[in-house]
Amino acid sequence: MAIQVSVSEDGSISLPLSVRIRLGLAGSGTVFLEETEDGVVLRTAAQAVARARALAKRYTEGKGGSDEFLANRRAESGA
Repeated sequence: MAIQVSVSEDGSISLPLSVRIRLGLAGSGTVFLEETEDGVVLRTAAQAVARARALAKRYTEGKGGSDEFLANRRAESGA
């Protein structure tokens, strides 16, 4: 869905109420702006955290976790 919004002289934008409600920003809130090759992506804090977790999971799957790492270190040290 593409929605046209205006940018004020000071760089502020206003998100339409319907969009803010869908994103859980009906009162106020924070969004994160990511500049990509294709343009700009806005994410809510919850969306940004979910994306970060998904990226981290992709790079850590099958590599054990911190618990496994610490257990291996303890075993190596004889503790």
